[in-house]
Amino acid sequence: MTDLYEELQAKTRQLDASIRQLRKNGTECAEAERDYKILLRTECLRLKEEGMAIGMIDKVCYGIPAVAEARFRRDVAEVVYTANQEAINALKLQMRLIESQIQREWGASASQ
Repeated sequence: MTDLYEELQAKTRQLDASIRQLRKNGTECAEAERDYKILLRTECLRLKEEGMAIGMIDKVCYGIPAVAEARFRRDVAEVVYTANQEAINALKLQMRLIESQIQREWGASASQ
């Protein structure tokens, strides 16, 4: 039974670390989104000022290397954030399973 408690404590520590990491990843994701939107807007306005047809601006803008790189960094940040959320959910599930096992063992030892 003590092994299960130790495992549960280890999962609790992992969960705490994952939640701290989620905050960091969430901030990075938001910053990447902000940077991408600012750069996209800047490039779109530049193309408009240069006289490019409005209908072509979005097609051209997404192909500008700096904009494409900013979009890529944003997408990667979103994937990391989502993966972190899934890791937290998996840890919670593992903790519930361990708690259930503890309850079963506690109930079995109490009935003996």
